[in-house]
Amino acid sequence: MLPDEPGSGASADGEGAAQHHRALERLYHSAPINALFSSKLTIPAEGLSQIRFDVTEEGYHAAGAAHGTIYFKMLDDAAFYAANTLATDRFLLTTSFNLHFTKPVRTGEVVAEGRWVSGKRRVFVAEARLVDSEGDEIGRGTGTFMRSRIALSSLEGYKP
Repeated sequence: MLPDEPGSGASADGEGAAQHHRALERLYHSAPINALFSSKLTIPAEGLSQIRFDVTEEGYHAAGAAHGTIYFKMLDDAAFYAANTLATDRFLLTTSFNLHFTKPVRTGEVVAEGRWVSGKRRVFVAEARLVDSEGDEIGRGTGTFMRSRIALSSLEGYKP
């Protein structure tokens, strides 16, 4: 089965995996919310994702540092895409997410690194961490994700 065929749910191999990863990257960039952020998703391998993004003053809270919504969005996205590399047929939905703030960030590039932890059928667990331009971890989160009824192949952004 091709990676976007319904029912193929298991991870894709070889060229099929690479096609699935590129399709997920396109899907990320097609989401309207991502027009608000200068960010780029890359999926280097199954179970891994990386989002590079810039923190600017437009995302600050009243005390002059990045608002927690930015931390959540990037941690959730990185964990989600790491998990969705293993679900080749369905779009996953976040069912819960726990996050920990460890350091405020002001401006500059931040990298969100996502990693699948467990689950391959119905429920997936993945974690992510944020690293600032100094190499310090500024946040960490763990999420659970479940299969939706939405076929990846039905989403415009997923198609080549």
